[in-house]
Amino acid sequence: MSHLAPTGKWDARYIGPIPHDATYYAKCMLGGALACGITHAALTPLDVAKCNMQVNPTKYKGTISGLATIIREEGQAGIWKGFGPTLVGYSLQGMFKFGLYEVFKDQYMNLAGEELTNKYKPAIWLVGSASAEVFADIALCPLEMTKIKIQTSPTGTFPTAFGAALAEMSRTKVETRYPFGSLVPLWSRQIPYTMAKFSCFESIVQLFYTHVFPEPKETYSKTTQLGITFASGYLAGVVCAVVSHPADTVVSLMGKPTNKGKSIGTIASETGLVTLATKGLGTRVLMIGTLTGFQWWIYDTFKASMGLGTTGGK
Repeated sequence: MSHLAPTGKWDARYIGPIPHDATYYAKCMLGGALACGITHAALTPLDVAKCNMQVNPTKYKGTISGLATIIREEGQAGIWKGFGPTLVGYSLQGMFKFGLYEVFKDQYMNLAGEELTNKYKPAIWLVGSASAEVFADIALCPLEMTKIKIQTSPTGTFPTAFGAALAEMSRTKVETRYPFGSLVPLWSRQIPYTMAKFSCFESIVQLFYTHVFPEPKETYSKTTQLGITFASGYLAGVVCAVVSHPADTVVSLMGKPTNKGKSIGTIASETGLVTLATKGLGTRVLMIGTLTGFQWWIYDTFKASMGLGTTGGK
């Protein structure tokens, strides 16, 4: 039986179409790097607008007007500030997020056993994704801090070139708390985000294959399977954006010069819960919904091209 290891015991690593060995996990890590690096880098202009709306809401009142203001003051290059650290940082994050999710999911399923896995699968998705994100954010944090500093600093006050910005962050690490000063708020943003991203995605895919496409998954074309992947990813992304937005706003505000030296609690208290939860949310829903849909699509397209199959099922 496909779910049995060579020893004859039930093993989660043998549930799918191919065994989950070191090569499988390595390919998943590469797919995750491509999925997150490409999508986040491509949406840099939206991220620039969103971060500036969070840090200076009186000047940057909306996505379109905010982008127009940046282009007017800094030129077209202004909306691509932070592209370098975004590409590198989120490639590293995606590598660990997706790759380690597959590792932790299999490990936790084996710890639980077949019966408990079938009964509590959503809980395993949640714990597996949270565990992966802990390590993904350690890789991301120095580059995320650099990206935000580049994107939100007034023109001429901070280097915009990738290498120079990293050097300046390191030189001023007492003030900027570089490289891991934003790790706790980053965990606060990304762990709930990733838990929602993976558990909602897996649940929505399961619903699609149970109620809309009830035939065995392998009978549907790769185009259909990848369409299900994108739709499920987009819907999961909307949930992710709402859940993680307050912490995202705090991360952005930590890069604001006037908040230098302030604790996370002080920044949150001064800003207010409503502002934390709503300022820039529309832009982030658009950004994260699109982002998450394409991330899952790129990830599953890569997996399918490697003969690994697409993610999820009944």
